[in-house]
Amino acid sequence: MRLFTPSRFLSLLAVAPLAFSQQGTIIGTVVDTSGASVAQAQVKLSLDSRGPEQETQPADGGGFSFSNVAPGPFHLTFTAQGFAVKTIAGELHAGETLNLPQTALAIDTLNTAVTVTQSQVEIAEAQIKVEEKQRIAGAVPNFFVTYDHDAAPLNAKQKLELTGKTWLDPSAFVINGAIAGVWQAQNTHKGFGQGAQGYAKRYGASFADYGTSLLLEKVVMPTIFKQDPRYFYEGIGTKRSRVFYAISRTFVCRGDNKKDQFCYSSFINRFGTGLVTNYYYPAADRDKAGVILRNSTMGIGFDALGNLFQEFVARRITRKRP
Repeated sequence: MRLFTPSRFLSLLAVAPLAFSQQGTIIGTVVDTSGASVAQAQVKLSLDSRGPEQETQPADGGGFSFSNVAPGPFHLTFTAQGFAVKTIAGELHAGETLNLPQTALAIDTLNTAVTVTQSQVEIAEAQIKVEEKQRIAGAVPNFFVTYDHDAAPLNAKQKLELTGKTWLDPSAFVINGAIAGVWQAQNTHKGFGQGAQGYAKRYGASFADYGTSLLLEKVVMPTIFKQDPRYFYEGIGTKRSRVFYAISRTFVCRGDNKKDQFCYSSFINRFGTGLVTNYYYPAADRDKAGVILRNSTMGIGFDALGNLFQEFVARRITRKRP
């Protein structure tokens, strides 16, 4: 057993001051980017596993110091509320008093996640821009058909926009001109007479009839009853189920609440249009109430045929479809 002799004690006393004299001091100042002191900052000293971490809080002027620091590499970490954390590294030599340059803390950046969502009107506007490119055989507008099962409802302005572009499309002028020509050849609506004047009257009546029908069917009634005037293409299921769906769309349509409902707008329009457009023609050629009723009933049947055409044929020959 080794005894603690007086000579060993004297050796320790000789070594202790030497070890102590090798320790150093770190001095610094912490400020913000403008040079002002930072209130309640915390400074942490790490000696890379050579000793315990130390912490201090700077004085009012931002000055701080660590004494009796073992020589070697070190890290200083600065934290303060509202400021970004900053870490600096250095090396302290034996017995050195290391005076660091000012440490400036930058304002912390706040990362905020912002989710931008489009309004229903904006979504619908983007969708109808696609629909306005749909043309059967590249010529005839097919604007009132959507291939999106979850298409956003249209507001009154958007219903009017689609209607106006359909009515004033070049193809509408050509088609109504052809209708007027057939009427002229068959002397339909004799009150209009013949010649250029008679043709112009027939053309005007046909064009006004077409526009009024569109306005009532696609804008006025759907806006009053809050219903969507478009045909929603099914495209899935058995042929029988799609036939049933297409025919049912004569009586059922989608409301602006995206739910199926009885198509009041279509049925009322069928009879209302006949009464209104009747006055575009000479008094002697106007249809009687019974004729209007018959034509309106036939119109409902033609609607069903039109829906079947959209479901099984139109998509194949429609350009610019989704």
